[in-house]
Amino acid sequence: MLHTDKAVDLLKVHEGYRQYPYDCTEGLNTIGYYGNLESRGLTEIEASYLLHCDVKLAESELMDQYEYYWSLSPNRKVVLINMMVNLGSTRLRGFKNMHRAIEDRDYVKASLEMLDSRWADQVGQRALTLSEIMLNNKIEVIK
Repeated sequence: MLHTDKAVDLLKVHEGYRQYPYDCTEGLNTIGYYGNLESRGLTEIEASYLLHCDVKLAESELMDQYEYYWSLSPNRKVVLINMMVNLGSTRLRGFKNMHRAIEDRDYVKASLEMLDSRWADQVGQRALTLSEIMLNNKIEVIK
C-alpha cells in the first residue's frame, strides 16, 4: 500500500465523513471528510467529477422510472438527463403530459409540454434549447 493511501485511510478515521454541509470547529461550511467550501471551494476537475456522478445517477433513475426511456434516441435521452439533474426525480415526475407524449412518440406535444411549465419560465433559454432537441432530435451547438 502506498503511503498516500495510508494517509487517506488515516484522514478518513480522523476527519469522519459527512454527507451534508456542516460548520466545522472554525465555523466554516464543510462537507465530506473535510472539504472546506468557504476557503477552498471546488476545483473545476472536482466539480466536473461530481457532475458526471450526477449524470450517471440521473440516467439510472430514468431507466428505473420510465419504461420508454430505453427506446429513446441518444439526443432525447440527453434532454431527460439534463432535466433530471436540474429538477430532480420528484419534480420531473410532475411533467405528466410530457411523459405521456414521449410514451406516444409525440415529440411535438412533448416539446410544447416542456415549455408550458413554471420550470420553463425559471430556466429560460435552457428550456427552449431542450424542447428544440426533444422536437428535432438534434443537438446543434453545445457551449
